[in-house]
Amino acid sequence: MKLKRGKQRPQRILALAPHPDDLEIGCGGTLAEHVARGDEVHAFIATFGDIGGAADVRKTEQQASAKILGIHHIHWGEFSDTKLPQQSQALMAKLEAVLQAVEPDTVYVNHSEDTHQDHRELAQVARSVTRYVPNVLAYETPSSIGFEPTAYMDIEDILDTKIKALEAHASQLNRTHVHLNIVEIALATAHFRGVQGKLSCAEGFIPVRIRL
Repeated sequence: MKLKRGKQRPQRILALAPHPDDLEIGCGGTLAEHVARGDEVHAFIATFGDIGGAADVRKTEQQASAKILGIHHIHWGEFSDTKLPQQSQALMAKLEAVLQAVEPDTVYVNHSEDTHQDHRELAQVARSVTRYVPNVLAYETPSSIGFEPTAYMDIEDILDTKIKALEAHASQLNRTHVHLNIVEIALATAHFRGVQGKLSCAEGFIPVRIRL
């Protein structure tokens, strides 16, 4: 198909997460924005997050959330929750297969500095397997450490979609260990990153690689 001058072809996006709901809180608005632009969005979820709730419930919640965001397909890793470091080689092989199938233009992955071992491991493995992907950006989660974004996505027009996607993870809404639920945390973060990015609401990213 010949594209008109000034028109970009639809992009293929792959978003990686250790557990259900990590994507929504970290880059749910960005993924919804990609869908709104006509891009094809895939998700890779490494575990069912069964330490934090029943696996079948969390899988169903993730599927409902993905439908809200418009995600084309979820690729499940089916690895053991909290034990990604012990499954590093298998995780690398699985991710390489997903990358080969999707052939993404852009990959989003959680920030590598984190208090959770699964988050650290996925980010480290992703750094290796995405070495030929043109654009790789790290998003934040509530357990990220030292996250200082330099790139921002305006999510003001898509914020409601992000919140609805988070609310689909009903079993996790109040499992935050602080006196705020995940929606309240997401809203606070969106406004804070928005101020940093000179926007109303934003999601922040640390670029690993950007092709201009």
